[in-house]
Amino acid sequence: MADMILFGVFPYVAVALAISVGIYRYGVDRYSWSSQSSQFLESKTLFWGSVPWHYAILLILLAHFLAFLVPSSWGALLGSPLRLVFLEITGMALGITTLIALVILIFRRLGNPRVSAVTSKIDWLLLVALLLQVATGVYIAISLRWGGVWYVHTVSPWLWSLIKLEPQTNYLAGMPGIVQLHAVNGFFLVALFPFSRLVHVVSVPLGYLGRPYQVVVWYRQRSRQN
Repeated sequence: MADMILFGVFPYVAVALAISVGIYRYGVDRYSWSSQSSQFLESKTLFWGSVPWHYAILLILLAHFLAFLVPSSWGALLGSPLRLVFLEITGMALGITTLIALVILIFRRLGNPRVSAVTSKIDWLLLVALLLQVATGVYIAISLRWGGVWYVHTVSPWLWSLIKLEPQTNYLAGMPGIVQLHAVNGFFLVALFPFSRLVHVVSVPLGYLGRPYQVVVWYRQRSRQN
């Protein structure tokens, strides 16, 4: 029963929340649909945390997405031991990079009173959830080797069963607890999406592509000389 709730029901609830509340928030409070950057308060530490975080996490998500989208091709890609080892080492390096970068971003908000003052409770919840997701991902990469291979035979079929509206929870039920936690927390982040600054992930300013050039004229009143 617990497996069905966690792996067969909760993912649908998370996605439904992400879509419905996300659309509602965009319609009611569109100006909050952003990353709510605090760069103007402090940018040096933000750079060392944000830049590595974004590049590393995008590559990790891309690998997850490809393994899910084309599992057979992904499995064929890892058929060579050399490619498998290369991907394993690269994945670990990217995971550790995201973990360090996220810790830097958290300490930035803890250590700077100005940044901490504009950090809401939902921001802290988001940071904790992200830290848990990254930390469990790194632990899985280190302790459960060759994840690129077993992912296509366990997690990928489970995700496809959810899309087909025929959830097969047995794929996750037999996995170690750390993998189950990683999967459930991933969907928790999806549920948290419309309530947090994560919404900026899908905020693409397409309107700027067709907007005419903006002419900016600086006006500075010259001081009168005595």
